Amino acid sequence: MAAVPLGFDIDAPRWDQSTFVGRLWHFFNITDPRTVLVPEQELDRAQAVVAGCRAGMVPPGSSREQLLYAKKLYDSAFHPDSGEKMNLIGRMSFQVPGGMALTGCMLQFYRTVPAVVFWQWVNQSFNAIVNYTNRNAASPISLAQIGVAYVTATTTALATAVGLNLYTKRAPPLLARWVPFAAVAAANCVNIPMMRQQEIIHGISVTDEDNNELGHSRRAAVKGIAQVVVSRITMAAPGMIILPIIMERLEKFPFMQRIRVLHAPLQVLLCGGFLLFMVPVACALFPQRCSLALADLEPELRDSIVTKHGDKVPFVYFNKGL
Repeated sequence: MAAVPLGFDIDAPRWDQSTFVGRLWHFFNITDPRTVLVPEQELDRAQAVVAGCRAGMVPPGSSREQLLYAKKLYDSAFHPDSGEKMNLIGRMSFQVPGGMALTGCMLQFYRTVPAVVFWQWVNQSFNAIVNYTNRNAASPISLAQIGVAYVTATTTALATAVGLNLYTKRAPPLLARWVPFAAVAAANCVNIPMMRQQEIIHGISVTDEDNNELGHSRRAAVKGIAQVVVSRITMAAPGMIILPIIMERLEKFPFMQRIRVLHAPLQVLLCGGFLLFMVPVACALFPQRCSLALADLEPELRDSIVTKHGDKVPFVYFNKGL
């Protein structure tokens, strides 16, 4: 093994994470859907390189570009809190291929109640895996709580979708095309808080600027989860709002009426185009390392921090999850 290049810190962000543009470039890098195709052995090698680099040693002849690529693979496949390899479906790099298929099908098959029920169920199953995978790993959740969260979110999505589907039977066709988005947005407002309920009940770990743990805060958990909900809805919104307008116009052309069998594949491809940009955009809306002013913490935690550190800790920091 060789020494790490002088001045190189593998955990230092390549882009300024205090700005939206910096975070956008960061998430374009780690949500790259091409990383889904990387073999498990290469991911394990990337993990070993990152671990070695943190210990001050790297494989001989490693260039800076090779080390940065290893960090890209590591960030795309391993949880930022626990360091454990995430399941493939739950990774943010899988949001484009997985999300485009599900969103395209929800937007195409919205006319009948059985189709609405099936695709909303499949989508909420996918979302449950994503939400569990990207939770704050410092807050464990039981199988029973996962089951309750899944059933509650799925029920919410189905009730919203079926209810609006029946309500819009007499409405303009475009409104019916927007029903899947309403169901997805409503379910996100339930699924994410339910899947991460332990964080709301017991709080999440908060640290000072140097990552020294200060305690657990429920208010920090609420802020982080609220930001994740907004991000997830934002991620879905353009494709599920704009694409129905596009398809409503396109389907009036004679050539589109002759190729109805291709409508679903077309919507899937167009959804992929939207998600390719919206996944990193939505993830970049808020800093991954979230902050909360000391004055906004629970009184008991705030008093504890002030007693131990005085006025040296104006803000606390925590991982909000994705």
